[in-house]
Amino acid sequence: MREDIEFTTEDGVTLRGWHYAPDDGAPDTRRPLVVMAHGFSAVKEMHLDDFAEHFAAGGLGVLVYDHRNLGASDGEPRGEIDPWQQVRDYRTAITWAQGQPWCDPDRIGIWGSSYSGGHVLVVGALDRRVRCVVAQVPLVSGLANARRLIRSDVFAGLRQAFDADRAARYAGGDPATIQVAWEDEPTEDCALPTQDTHDFFLGPMLERAPTWRNEVTLRSVEMFVEYEPGAYIADLAPTPLMVVVAARDHLTVADLTLEYYERAREPKELLVLPVGHFDAYVGEAFARSAPAQLDWFRRHLT
Repeated sequence: MREDIEFTTEDGVTLRGWHYAPDDGAPDTRRPLVVMAHGFSAVKEMHLDDFAEHFAAGGLGVLVYDHRNLGASDGEPRGEIDPWQQVRDYRTAITWAQGQPWCDPDRIGIWGSSYSGGHVLVVGALDRRVRCVVAQVPLVSGLANARRLIRSDVFAGLRQAFDADRAARYAGGDPATIQVAWEDEPTEDCALPTQDTHDFFLGPMLERAPTWRNEVTLRSVEMFVEYEPGAYIADLAPTPLMVVVAARDHLTVADLTLEYYERAREPKELLVLPVGHFDAYVGEAFARSAPAQLDWFRRHLT
């Protein structure tokens, strides 16, 4: 059973999403809960409902929400993606959920994918209310990942654009914006310059997720480059960590994730899928991964 929910952050921004309760006729029974949010610019309709439904069918409660400035949630400027603010909002979501009649406050897990896969590494290390973590195709190093995605000569120009945007904002101008994915030509300036990013966001997903916009602030890209969530991975223990890697991932590149996974301490588990980044959400990869993730949550939350 799914219901619409909303909650307010400490700075007064309303975040909106869904609560899933297991279909057993007892919606207000206190359950183990998984808190979920999506990756860079993505919104909850982009397959998070599939994972949430699978977890709820396995007896878990699930809280799914859109990050501030995106999708159904409030916040300005639209398209601003501040990773540390999103980390704080994960923790606010946990606080709000703990006061709801359907949540067991002592059995909360967190799930993140791609950009939010990095967030849950940070939240799990900092917030000991979290009992279990799943990080799917996570970003572990913003700078290292950016250097894989962007040619060095283009990267130098991007740095100059960051500085110009900072000066313009200081003078009272609006934040500069950039496309998330290229629309017509691969040479267009965009935040995530890969073919599979274009195919994922600008294909059938447009109908599935009509609130998504192909635009973020340029400052969001600057904050991406400065974000190093993998630095927290060794501090997550003794909270159990499951990392899901897509072996052919060239967006949050697989070898970096595997390198950082080795730094994590037990208890931990690694699942490697023989697919690309966005394939992890669908098809055979989902059919293999979602039950493994559910088992991990059930093992450590129930």
